Amino acid sequence: MVIAVDASGGDFYPGHPVQGAMEALQELPDIEIVLTGPEKIIREELKKYSWDKDRLHILDAPEVIGMDETPSVAVKQKRNSSIVKGLGAHREKRCQAFVSTGNTGALLAASIFILGKLEGVQRPTIAAVLPTLKSNALLIDAGANLQLKTEHYYQFAKMGAIYSREIFGKKNPETGLLNVGEEPGKGTDLLKEVYLKLEELPGFAGNIEGKDIFEGRVDVILSDGLIGNIVLKFGESIPGVFQKLLSRTMKELDLKREEREMVIDLFQKTVSPFNYENVGGIPFLGVNGVSVVGHGGSSPLAIKNMIVNAARYVKQDVNGKIVKALGQTVTAD
Repeated sequence: MVIAVDASGGDFYPGHPVQGAMEALQELPDIEIVLTGPEKIIREELKKYSWDKDRLHILDAPEVIGMDETPSVAVKQKRNSSIVKGLGAHREKRCQAFVSTGNTGALLAASIFILGKLEGVQRPTIAAVLPTLKSNALLIDAGANLQLKTEHYYQFAKMGAIYSREIFGKKNPETGLLNVGEEPGKGTDLLKEVYLKLEELPGFAGNIEGKDIFEGRVDVILSDGLIGNIVLKFGESIPGVFQKLLSRTMKELDLKREEREMVIDLFQKTVSPFNYENVGGIPFLGVNGVSVVGHGGSSPLAIKNMIVNAARYVKQDVNGKIVKALGQTVTAD
Protein backbone atom coordinates (compact mmCIF):
# COMPACT_ATOMS: atom_id res chain seq x y z
CA MET A 1 0.00 0.00 0.00
CA VAL A 2 1.27 3.46 -0.91
CA ILE A 3 0.20 6.56 1.03
CA ALA A 4 1.00 10.10 -0.09
CA VAL A 5 1.77 12.61 2.68
CA ASP A 6 1.63 16.37 2.24
CA ALA A 7 5.10 17.49 3.35
CA SER A 8 4.32 21.19 2.90
CA GLY A 9 1.01 21.37 4.76
CA GLY A 10 0.25 22.64 8.25
CA ASP A 11 2.08 24.99 10.58
CA PHE A 12 5.27 22.97 11.03
CA TYR A 13 6.26 21.69 7.61
CA PRO A 14 8.39 19.97 6.52
CA GLY A 15 9.65 18.84 9.93
CA HIS A 16 6.48 17.38 11.43
CA PRO A 17 5.16 15.67 8.28
CA VAL A 18 8.54 14.09 7.54
CA GLN A 19 9.02 12.86 11.10
CA GLY A 20 5.45 11.54 11.21
CA ALA A 21 6.06 9.68 7.95
CA MET A 22 9.25 8.11 9.28
CA GLU A 23 7.45 6.94 12.43
CA ALA A 24 4.61 5.48 10.34
CA LEU A 25 7.09 3.51 8.22
CA GLN A 26 8.47 1.96 11.39
CA GLU A 27 5.01 1.05 12.70
CA LEU A 28 3.56 -0.20 9.41
CA PRO A 29 6.08 -2.44 7.61
CA ASP A 30 3.67 -3.11 4.72
CA ILE A 31 3.34 0.48 3.47
CA GLU A 32 5.30 2.87 1.30
CA ILE A 33 5.11 6.66 1.59
CA VAL A 34 5.34 9.40 -1.01
CA LEU A 35 6.20 12.82 0.40
CA THR A 36 4.67 15.59 -1.73
CA GLY A 37 6.09 19.11 -1.63
CA PRO A 38 9.13 21.12 -2.75
CA GLU A 39 11.76 18.41 -3.33
CA LYS A 40 14.64 20.61 -2.18
CA ILE A 41 13.25 21.25 1.32
CA ILE A 42 12.12 17.64 1.69
CA ARG A 43 15.58 16.29 0.87
CA GLU A 44 17.13 18.79 3.26
CA GLU A 45 14.85 17.55 6.03
CA LEU A 46 15.55 13.92 5.20
CA LYS A 47 19.25 14.47 5.92
CA LYS A 48 18.29 14.02 9.58
CA TYR A 49 17.25 10.43 8.91
CA SER A 50 18.49 7.20 7.44
CA TRP A 51 15.72 6.30 5.01
CA ASP A 52 14.86 3.37 2.81
CA LYS A 53 14.55 4.59 -0.79
CA ASP A 54 12.45 1.53 -1.60
CA ARG A 55 9.75 2.61 0.86
CA LEU A 56 10.04 6.41 0.95
CA HIS A 57 9.68 8.47 -2.22
CA ILE A 58 9.41 12.15 -3.16
CA LEU A 59 6.90 13.78 -5.51
CA ASP A 60 8.13 17.27 -6.32
CA ALA A 61 5.41 19.89 -5.83
CA PRO A 62 7.08 23.31 -5.73
CA GLU A 63 3.98 25.40 -5.01
CA VAL A 64 2.58 25.77 -1.48
CA ILE A 65 -1.05 26.55 -0.62
CA GLY A 66 -1.13 28.78 2.44
CA MET A 67 -3.51 28.23 5.34
CA ASP A 68 -5.28 31.53 4.67
CA GLU A 69 -5.70 31.21 0.90
CA THR A 70 -9.15 31.00 -0.73
CA PRO A 71 -9.68 27.28 -1.41
CA SER A 72 -11.15 27.38 -4.91
CA VAL A 73 -8.67 29.97 -6.16
CA ALA A 74 -5.68 28.15 -4.67
CA VAL A 75 -6.67 24.81 -6.21
CA LYS A 76 -7.18 26.33 -9.68
CA GLN A 77 -4.09 28.53 -9.69
CA LYS A 78 -1.60 26.26 -7.93
CA ARG A 79 -1.67 23.10 -10.01
CA ASN A 80 1.85 22.21 -8.84
CA SER A 81 0.97 22.33 -5.15
CA SER A 82 1.43 19.36 -2.83
CA ILE A 83 -2.35 18.97 -2.43
CA VAL A 84 -3.18 18.99 -6.14
CA LYS A 85 -0.26 16.76 -7.18
CA GLY A 86 -0.78 14.37 -4.27
CA LEU A 87 -4.47 13.93 -5.02
CA GLY A 88 -3.64 13.62 -8.70
CA ALA A 89 -1.33 10.72 -7.92
CA HIS A 90 -4.17 9.15 -5.93
CA ARG A 91 -6.59 9.52 -8.83
CA GLU A 92 -4.04 7.89 -11.12
CA LYS A 93 -3.78 4.94 -8.68
CA ARG A 94 -0.14 5.66 -7.86
CA CYS A 95 -1.13 5.74 -4.20
CA GLN A 96 -4.15 4.54 -2.23
CA ALA A 97 -4.55 7.52 0.12
CA PHE A 98 -3.52 11.13 0.63
CA VAL A 99 -2.84 12.70 4.04
CA SER A 100 -2.55 16.43 4.75
CA THR A 101 -2.58 18.93 7.61
CA GLY A 102 -2.82 21.82 5.17
CA ASN A 103 -5.64 24.19 4.23
CA THR A 104 -8.83 22.22 5.00
CA GLY A 105 -11.00 24.13 2.53
CA ALA A 106 -8.47 23.69 -0.25
CA LEU A 107 -8.10 20.00 0.52
CA LEU A 108 -11.87 19.43 0.47
CA ALA A 109 -12.31 21.41 -2.75
CA ALA A 110 -9.43 19.60 -4.44
CA SER A 111 -10.62 16.20 -3.21
CA ILE A 112 -14.07 16.69 -4.71
CA PHE A 113 -12.72 18.26 -7.92
CA ILE A 114 -9.93 15.73 -8.53
CA LEU A 115 -11.30 12.52 -6.99
CA GLY A 116 -15.02 13.15 -7.38
CA LYS A 117 -17.80 11.68 -5.25
CA LEU A 118 -18.58 8.06 -4.48
CA GLU A 119 -21.49 6.63 -6.42
CA GLY A 120 -24.74 7.54 -4.74
CA VAL A 121 -23.25 10.23 -2.51
CA GLN A 122 -24.95 13.60 -2.86
CA ARG A 123 -22.48 15.56 -0.74
CA PRO A 124 -19.15 14.54 0.76
CA THR A 125 -18.77 15.60 4.37
CA ILE A 126 -16.16 16.19 7.01
CA ALA A 127 -16.56 14.51 10.37
CA ALA A 128 -14.81 15.11 13.68
CA VAL A 129 -14.01 12.81 16.56
CA LEU A 130 -15.29 13.93 19.96
CA PRO A 131 -14.24 12.30 23.25
CA THR A 132 -17.05 11.18 25.54
CA LEU A 133 -17.31 9.49 28.93
CA LYS A 134 -17.78 6.17 27.14
CA SER A 135 -15.67 6.30 23.97
CA ASN A 136 -15.07 8.43 20.91
CA ALA A 137 -18.11 9.74 19.03
CA LEU A 138 -18.28 10.94 15.44
CA LEU A 139 -19.72 14.40 14.74
CA ILE A 140 -21.09 14.89 11.21
CA ASP A 141 -21.05 17.53 9.64
CA ALA A 142 -18.13 19.39 11.26
CA GLY A 143 -18.12 22.39 8.95
CA ALA A 144 -18.13 21.40 5.28
CA ASN A 145 -21.86 21.84 4.60
CA LEU A 146 -23.56 24.70 6.43
CA GLN A 147 -27.02 23.85 5.11
CA LEU A 148 -28.35 20.35 4.59
CA LYS A 149 -31.37 18.60 3.14
CA THR A 150 -33.11 15.57 4.63
CA GLU A 151 -31.35 13.13 2.30
CA HIS A 152 -27.96 14.54 3.30
CA TYR A 153 -28.60 13.76 6.97
CA TYR A 154 -29.74 10.29 5.96
CA GLN A 155 -26.59 9.59 3.96
CA PHE A 156 -24.35 11.05 6.66
CA ALA A 157 -25.98 8.73 9.19
CA LYS A 158 -25.19 5.71 7.02
CA MET A 159 -21.60 6.78 6.36
CA GLY A 160 -21.02 7.62 10.02
CA ALA A 161 -22.30 4.25 11.17
CA ILE A 162 -20.00 2.45 8.75
CA TYR A 163 -16.99 4.50 9.89
CA SER A 164 -17.77 3.82 13.55
CA ARG A 165 -18.13 0.13 12.89
CA GLU A 166 -15.06 -0.34 10.69
CA ILE A 167 -12.61 2.13 12.28
CA PHE A 168 -13.76 2.41 15.90
CA GLY A 169 -14.83 -1.24 16.11
CA LYS A 170 -18.36 -0.53 17.35
CA LYS A 171 -20.58 -3.46 16.40
CA ASN A 172 -23.93 -1.67 16.64
CA PRO A 173 -23.31 2.09 16.56
CA GLU A 174 -26.18 4.35 17.58
CA THR A 175 -26.96 7.62 15.84
CA GLY A 176 -28.52 10.75 17.33
CA LEU A 177 -29.88 13.92 15.74
CA LEU A 178 -28.64 17.05 17.52
CA ASN A 179 -31.69 19.13 18.37
CA VAL A 180 -33.21 21.48 20.96
CA GLY A 181 -35.08 18.67 22.71
CA GLU A 182 -35.48 14.91 22.79
CA GLU A 183 -39.10 14.75 21.64
CA PRO A 184 -39.74 13.89 17.95
CA GLY A 185 -41.72 17.09 17.44
CA LYS A 186 -38.89 19.39 18.48
CA GLY A 187 -36.86 21.69 16.24
CA THR A 188 -37.37 23.22 12.84
CA ASP A 189 -39.61 21.77 10.14
CA LEU A 190 -36.49 20.37 8.47
CA LEU A 191 -35.34 18.57 11.63
CA LYS A 192 -38.82 17.11 12.15
CA GLU A 193 -38.71 15.76 8.60
CA VAL A 194 -35.17 14.45 9.15
CA TYR A 195 -36.30 12.65 12.31
CA LEU A 196 -39.02 10.78 10.40
CA LYS A 197 -36.54 9.79 7.69
CA LEU A 198 -33.91 8.59 10.16
CA GLU A 199 -36.46 6.35 11.88
CA GLU A 200 -36.00 4.03 8.88
CA LEU A 201 -32.43 3.30 9.98
CA PRO A 202 -31.36 0.67 12.52
CA GLY A 203 -29.55 2.22 15.46
CA PHE A 204 -31.32 5.58 15.32
CA ALA A 205 -31.61 6.73 18.95
CA GLY A 206 -33.72 9.83 18.26
CA ASN A 207 -32.96 13.42 19.13
CA ILE A 208 -30.13 14.31 21.47
CA GLU A 209 -29.35 17.61 23.17
CA GLY A 210 -26.07 19.39 23.80
CA LYS A 211 -25.85 17.87 27.29
CA ASP A 212 -25.80 14.37 25.78
CA ILE A 213 -22.75 14.86 23.56
CA PHE A 214 -19.93 14.30 26.04
CA GLU A 215 -21.98 11.83 28.07
CA GLY A 216 -21.56 9.44 25.15
CA ARG A 217 -25.23 8.73 24.64
CA VAL A 218 -24.69 7.97 20.93
CA ASP A 219 -21.81 7.01 18.66
CA VAL A 220 -22.70 9.25 15.69
CA ILE A 221 -23.98 12.81 16.16
CA LEU A 222 -25.75 14.40 13.19
CA SER A 223 -25.79 18.14 12.65
CA ASP A 224 -25.48 20.68 9.89
CA GLY A 225 -21.98 22.10 9.41
CA LEU A 226 -22.78 25.41 11.11
CA ILE A 227 -23.81 23.93 14.45
CA GLY A 228 -21.36 21.06 14.12
CA ASN A 229 -18.37 23.36 13.72
CA ILE A 230 -19.49 25.46 16.70
CA VAL A 231 -19.72 22.30 18.82
CA LEU A 232 -16.29 21.16 17.61
CA LYS A 233 -14.56 24.46 18.38
CA PHE A 234 -16.32 24.66 21.75
CA GLY A 235 -15.08 21.18 22.62
CA GLU A 236 -11.54 22.04 21.58
CA SER A 237 -11.57 25.07 23.88
CA ILE A 238 -12.54 23.14 27.01
CA PRO A 239 -9.07 21.90 28.11
CA GLY A 240 -7.46 25.33 27.67
CA VAL A 241 -10.19 27.17 29.55
CA PHE A 242 -10.12 24.75 32.45
CA GLN A 243 -6.33 24.92 32.60
CA LYS A 244 -6.53 28.71 33.01
CA LEU A 245 -9.21 28.37 35.68
CA LEU A 246 -7.14 25.75 37.46
CA SER A 247 -4.03 27.95 37.42
CA ARG A 248 -6.05 30.85 38.84
CA THR A 249 -7.48 28.68 41.62
CA MET A 250 -4.09 27.23 42.57
CA LYS A 251 -2.68 30.74 42.79
CA GLU A 252 -5.55 31.89 45.01
CA LEU A 253 -5.06 28.87 47.29
CA ASP A 254 -1.28 29.46 47.36
CA LEU A 255 -0.53 25.78 46.78
CA LYS A 256 2.98 24.47 47.28
CA ARG A 257 5.04 23.49 44.26
CA GLU A 258 4.59 19.77 44.89
CA GLU A 259 0.82 20.22 45.21
CA ARG A 260 0.64 22.24 42.00
CA GLU A 261 2.59 19.61 40.09
CA MET A 262 0.28 16.89 41.38
CA VAL A 263 -2.83 18.84 40.35
CA ILE A 264 -1.42 19.64 36.90
CA ASP A 265 -0.48 16.00 36.32
CA LEU A 266 -3.97 14.88 37.34
CA PHE A 267 -5.54 17.50 35.08
CA GLN A 268 -3.45 16.52 32.06
CA LYS A 269 -4.38 12.86 32.45
CA THR A 270 -8.05 13.78 32.85
CA VAL A 271 -8.24 15.82 29.64
CA SER A 272 -6.01 13.51 27.59
CA PRO A 273 -9.02 12.22 25.57
CA PHE A 274 -9.34 15.74 24.13
CA ASN A 275 -5.84 15.47 22.67
CA TYR A 276 -6.26 15.41 18.86
CA GLU A 277 -2.89 13.64 18.55
CA ASN A 278 -4.50 10.36 19.52
CA VAL A 279 -6.90 10.55 16.58
CA GLY A 280 -4.65 12.30 14.08
CA GLY A 281 -7.18 13.06 11.38
CA ILE A 282 -10.21 11.76 9.55
CA PRO A 283 -11.08 11.18 5.88
CA PHE A 284 -13.63 13.22 3.97
CA LEU A 285 -16.56 10.80 3.91
CA GLY A 286 -18.17 10.36 0.50
CA VAL A 287 -15.12 11.26 -1.58
CA ASN A 288 -14.11 8.72 -4.25
CA GLY A 289 -10.78 8.04 -2.62
CA VAL A 290 -9.11 8.39 0.77
CA SER A 291 -8.28 12.01 1.55
CA VAL A 292 -7.42 12.51 5.20
CA VAL A 293 -7.32 15.94 6.84
CA GLY A 294 -5.67 16.79 10.15
CA HIS A 295 -5.19 19.76 12.48
CA GLY A 296 -2.87 22.45 11.14
CA GLY A 297 -0.76 22.30 14.28
CA SER A 298 -0.40 18.52 14.16
CA SER A 299 2.62 17.01 15.88
CA PRO A 300 4.64 14.17 14.31
CA LEU A 301 2.65 11.73 16.48
CA ALA A 302 -0.64 13.08 15.14
CA ILE A 303 0.58 12.80 11.55
CA LYS A 304 1.79 9.26 12.16
CA ASN A 305 -1.68 8.39 13.48
CA MET A 306 -3.26 10.02 10.42
CA ILE A 307 -1.24 7.70 8.20
CA VAL A 308 -2.19 4.69 10.34
CA ASN A 309 -5.88 5.66 10.09
CA ALA A 310 -5.61 6.10 6.33
CA ALA A 311 -4.11 2.63 5.99
CA ARG A 312 -6.89 1.14 8.13
CA TYR A 313 -9.54 2.96 6.06
CA VAL A 314 -8.14 1.43 2.88
CA LYS A 315 -7.76 -2.07 4.32
CA GLN A 316 -11.31 -2.07 5.68
CA ASP A 317 -12.65 -0.91 2.29
CA VAL A 318 -14.80 1.71 3.98
CA ASN A 319 -15.64 3.39 0.68
CA GLY A 320 -16.84 0.15 -0.86
CA LYS A 321 -19.09 -0.44 2.13
CA ILE A 322 -20.47 3.11 1.89
CA VAL A 323 -21.35 2.61 -1.78
CA LYS A 324 -23.04 -0.70 -0.98
CA ALA A 325 -24.98 0.84 1.91
CA LEU A 326 -26.27 3.59 -0.37
CA GLY A 327 -27.60 1.00 -2.79
CA GLN A 328 -25.04 1.36 -5.56
CA THR A 329 -22.36 -0.88 -7.03
CA VAL A 330 -18.68 -0.06 -7.06
CA THR A 331 -17.32 0.97 -10.46
CA ALA A 332 -14.28 -0.99 -11.56
CA ASP A 333 -11.01 0.94 -11.68
